[in-house]
Amino acid sequence: MKLLNFQGYSIKKNVHSYRQGDLWIAHDVNSGSLHVLDEGTFNVLKAMESLQEGEKEITPWGIKGVIEQAGQPALTEEDLSEILEELEELRQEGTLFAKESEGVTPNYPDKPIVKAICLHVAHDCNLRCTYCFAGAGAFGGCRTLMDFETGKRGIDFVLESAGQRDHCEVDFFGGEPLLNFGVVKALVAYGRKAAVAKNKTIKFTLTTNGVLLNEEIQGFLEQEEISVVLSLDGRPEVHDRMRPHADGRGSYAEITPRIQQFATKRPESSPYALGTYYYVRGTYTHFNLDFDRDVLHMADLGIKQISVEPVVAGPEDAYAFQEGDLDKIREAYDRLGEELLARRGQEGDFNFFHFNVALDQGPCLIKRLSGCGAGHEYVAISPEGDLYPCHQFVGQEAYKLGSLYDEHPHALRPELVQDFRSAHVFTKSSCRECWARFACSGGCHAANVAFTQKLTEVYTLGCELQKKRLEVALYVKIKESLQTKNLLSAVVASPVPEVRC
Repeated sequence: MKLLNFQGYSIKKNVHSYRQGDLWIAHDVNSGSLHVLDEGTFNVLKAMESLQEGEKEITPWGIKGVIEQAGQPALTEEDLSEILEELEELRQEGTLFAKESEGVTPNYPDKPIVKAICLHVAHDCNLRCTYCFAGAGAFGGCRTLMDFETGKRGIDFVLESAGQRDHCEVDFFGGEPLLNFGVVKALVAYGRKAAVAKNKTIKFTLTTNGVLLNEEIQGFLEQEEISVVLSLDGRPEVHDRMRPHADGRGSYAEITPRIQQFATKRPESSPYALGTYYYVRGTYTHFNLDFDRDVLHMADLGIKQISVEPVVAGPEDAYAFQEGDLDKIREAYDRLGEELLARRGQEGDFNFFHFNVALDQGPCLIKRLSGCGAGHEYVAISPEGDLYPCHQFVGQEAYKLGSLYDEHPHALRPELVQDFRSAHVFTKSSCRECWARFACSGGCHAANVAFTQKLTEVYTLGCELQKKRLEVALYVKIKESLQTKNLLSAVVASPVPEVRC
């Protein structure tokens, strides 16, 4: 009975096998391949992983022993031999136990190529969201609006800093950017002309709570093909608890009709937030661990593109996640995955942002290592013209990269740029051993700093949630592929057709 050679190779690190719904799944981390297994093959993979973790030799007798000790269905020698042969065939074709992609590190030019900016056109807001990381829009400072000159300098900055890149991105952010709608309109007009003069294009995005999203503004966003992120937390009682007006009034009844109206204008909006898109973004907290009901509530309102994110909060906050919440959150993701599949092609169909994995056309390995590019490819700009790595760092003096009003505004603080460039998967010890390392890129820089005070230490709860979302996302992808091809009974250990990097 031939056994695979695993010398110097960690199964747990490089092959994630798990049960989701009615499927046994193996995800090969380095090739990106997915495999639907039968129970026997799944048990063999888990037994080999267990033996290796216990620093024991992987033998047929050892595999059978682990399976029997776990109370799993026994395998005959013939069955085990057949499974091991099939696993070896998959290894030979490079879709399972693929060689590790270690030693690859991003190689950046000396001068940062900034291709995207987040313009904080308003450090003020007409809501007082309880969990707002931006201090209800003021970012820890005075309530103020960006003037046209500063915004103009920001657009000039990204067009120049993008180097030879043809496409740039500008996101209007706040606070609530529609409090400064006149400047937004003027900057879009300026940006269009300035980009043409440099043979470039700018993709504009605007993030809004929807309070001011009247028909005039909706018409402008459509005419200018501006992508839009809209804020809604779900059910009325959930939304109003966390997103009230300054006087305590809830905002659900006011903004929901406007969001519904705008969503109908873009029925073909991309589930991957590409092109000219919209999606509705919410936040779930300790108070609504059944957030899947909030997602379905929005879907029943006719909203098709939905993202609901976990709150990032300290233990002193009543809405922060508590011990014991994680299992309930995982169950909510499980239910959401099944409901998404049940609604495919039916009334109430929707896309959930965190379940959208483009396995066949995903980002390259370097991008998977480094993530969002904050601090060197993407920067946020305060109303005063100060530059920060991203919107969540705005106002933190230790992370100020420079100013648009400096003599040389493109000369971002080199040591800080290097810190962010170096904060990739292979510099984070916990990421190097994690099966999800190429999917989450080491997590959110701001969340990592908030909880560990270091760019290279990870926010562990965020890791757990990311891994759970990815498990469900891969399961959904497999199910959709099998249903499309009418392959509801999968071959043992064979890759899912076309679900591969």
